[in-house]
Amino acid sequence: MLRIGELSRRVGVSEHVLRAWESRYGLLQPERTAGGFRLYSDADERRVRRMQGHLADGMSAAQAARQALDDEPPVERDAPAVVAVAPPVPADQLLANLRHALDGFDEPAAQAIIDRLLADFSIPTVLRDVVLPYLADLGERWTRGEVSVAQEHFASYVVRGRLAGLSRGWGAGRGPGAVLTCPPGELHDLALMSFGIVLHAGGWRINYLGAATPLDHLARTVDEVQPDLVVLAATVDAGLEDLRDELADLARRAPLAIAGAAATPELAAAVGARLLAGDPVTEALRIA
Repeated sequence: MLRIGELSRRVGVSEHVLRAWESRYGLLQPERTAGGFRLYSDADERRVRRMQGHLADGMSAAQAARQALDDEPPVERDAPAVVAVAPPVPADQLLANLRHALDGFDEPAAQAIIDRLLADFSIPTVLRDVVLPYLADLGERWTRGEVSVAQEHFASYVVRGRLAGLSRGWGAGRGPGAVLTCPPGELHDLALMSFGIVLHAGGWRINYLGAATPLDHLARTVDEVQPDLVVLAATVDAGLEDLRDELADLARRAPLAIAGAAATPELAAAVGARLLAGDPVTEALRIA
């Protein structure tokens, strides 16, 4: 039996893509340990390899997963052993625990809570129902002076590290490509990272430029990469209204979408962009 990291190494597929194939298509059928961790079998590895072959033949991810499952040879099975499973902890309780750990500068506890979340829930659920609400709450509490700059920086560092781990290898694949970035002056990009993780799980290749990217540099990157989509995310303070000409020029170079509190329907219509008005996870799932 394998942990997901070892399965990922063997088949050359990132852990977050494997989790997406498990939650979306039922491709993987892990057992759970008494501590709630998933363990994967040789049969899971064979299904992944069959799916990779079908993807190479040009099938969509959904078709490839369905065919890989249909190709499963019938086997005689003994009565399955009973595996003790820890009772699931509700996501809202884990969110409260995460907030307590990060407020208290307890990095090991925070990492353990995130591990539990990723073991019990799909990545989109963890991001939409825990990570993004936590970040929004953190920002509001910082604005009200209820958390210190040190606490905000520490929590952002821990969350960014886990998101960076989930985003490893997201430039690989054969699907459409997206460039994700924030405009000059915008330093908050964790929601955009969450968007990219979910979009990549849906088969997209990601070129991530991150926070505060000059638009002339972005335009040159778009000309070089020729993506299928450019996503520009900004908060209220980013001043997108002052960048209308640059955004319109960018929209002529590649399909452009704008997101975040600074993105309005009026601005999107004026520059020829698509407005992503929902939360990052929902919008990424819709595009994927």
